[in-house]
Amino acid sequence: QVELVESGGGLVQPGGSLRLSCAASGSIFWIGSMGWYRQAPGKQRELVATTTSSGSANTADSVKGRFTISRDNAKNTVYLQMNTLKPEDTAVYYCNARISTVQTMGVNNDYWGQGTQVTVSS
Repeated sequence: QVELVESGGGLVQPGGSLRLSCAASGSIFWIGSMGWYRQAPGKQRELVATTTSSGSANTADSVKGRFTISRDNAKNTVYLQMNTLKPEDTAVYYCNARISTVQTMGVNNDYWGQGTQVTVSS
């Protein structure tokens, strides 16, 4: 059993900052990529940023230069630092991780967090 728990969402004014955290727990054998996706009302879920186990990052053009993804492998945690937030960043943000468990060693499965709401509004 694996669980991803997100925290850090909330209401912020345009130009403000938030930091999202996502911690993975359970019978984890190995974690590959970890990342963040978001879904705004009436839109499809989209990639925000991902990072490999070695720390190589991929960031969407829409947030490049404003959002930074990082991870702490010792804590099985991925972070998303969001600066200069805009109203169009308003969405539910979901954490994703590709994990092989003690029971499925060598087989990676996708796990998702429950989502955390980020609202950018004055």
